[in-house]
Amino acid sequence: MADTIKKATRDAYGESLVALAAEYPDLIVLDSDLSAATKTGMFRKAYPDRFFNCGIAEQNMMSIAAGLAASGKQVFASSFAMFAAGRAFEQVRNAIGYPHLPVKIGATHAGISVGEDGATHQCCEDIALMRTIPGMTIINPADAVETSKAMRAVMDLDGTVYMRFGRLAVPVLFNDGYEFTIGKGVQLTEGSDVAIIATGLMVAEALAASEQLKNEGIYARVINIATIKPLDKDIILKAAKETGVIVTAEEHSIIGGLGSAVAETVCEVAPIPVLRVGVNDTYGKSGPAVELLKLFGLSAEGIIAKARQAIALKK
Repeated sequence: MADTIKKATRDAYGESLVALAAEYPDLIVLDSDLSAATKTGMFRKAYPDRFFNCGIAEQNMMSIAAGLAASGKQVFASSFAMFAAGRAFEQVRNAIGYPHLPVKIGATHAGISVGEDGATHQCCEDIALMRTIPGMTIINPADAVETSKAMRAVMDLDGTVYMRFGRLAVPVLFNDGYEFTIGKGVQLTEGSDVAIIATGLMVAEALAASEQLKNEGIYARVINIATIKPLDKDIILKAAKETGVIVTAEEHSIIGGLGSAVAETVCEVAPIPVLRVGVNDTYGKSGPAVELLKLFGLSAEGIIAKARQAIALKK
């Protein structure tokens, strides 16, 4: 993994906006005075007449996005996850979600890996918030390739989309031939001892954990879930029935995120143990991103420990 090319999903987001603009002349991008960080600045430079800086007024930005979408424009509204999902929740719910408008929310700097910005900016509750909005599609790509594929997939999607991107450069796992379908998970490894269901930057950690578990004679089935809503229940229930235990891994609170979504699905149809790797009902703190991920157990080692616990429950 050390020799793997790394790239932040927020970078791929900015690049994708520019690439898609040539194909979609009605594409408009809004930002809340953070375009250098969210990488929408790439779009601003290439298409200045189709970019609008709404200032530090995220709630107003979402209302503007709703109006543009209602008039037939393709709209991306961008800010940090803390502000896009947290500060502007009411506007996302009532102005965008309720009328089922096709606004794409590009939320960057999600999770603990925001690093030195600290707890106030490390949003680990955004997936939980967005999951409660009826009809909302939530996409949390694992790498830059999946980001670009997901960006293209959402362009003509009917309804509101919340796309979650990170600040930290993460391993590029997939090649250009990788196929992305909204609402479909992807099995990355074979295994019948335990299923590791991961999203976002934790997919790379899940793959690393799988390789290390092999040395113990444990074969883990790693599944990448980029679309958290709608969830691919078929691939999850198949894993539940064939492995008997599940470990979920996400850079998000264990409350309301991927782990909750998987547990809710499994307990209704195929009840088995579901152990969750994530932020354990606590705030983050300031520090280097990689060190924080390890501190909060968001690592291959954290997944391995949970996998061992899960397998022990089968005996």
